[in-house]
Amino acid sequence: MIHFFKKIYFRYLWWIWQIVLILLAVFFMILGIQVCIYAYRLNDPFDFILSFFSSNLMILISLVLLAGFIYRMFGVYRLISRRRRHSDDYEE
Repeated sequence: MIHFFKKIYFRYLWWIWQIVLILLAVFFMILGIQVCIYAYRLNDPFDFILSFFSSNLMILISLVLLAGFIYRMFGVYRLISRRRRHSDDYEE
């Protein structure tokens, strides 16, 4: 029974979870860009500095997470395709 759940998770749910994480990273990147744009409308220099640096931190962390999730997805895809090619070679 556990093997069945692992098979379902690693075939389908893992990919869906990675896509959800990518969408969250994109959402926070867009939110960081909006906060950065809003920071330029502020009149108080202290509020500008805090908003500007916090928005840049949100953007940078989101970009790093986005790159990491995409890199991991491509790595798993290459591993799966390599195993399929390797198993196809033995079947012929």
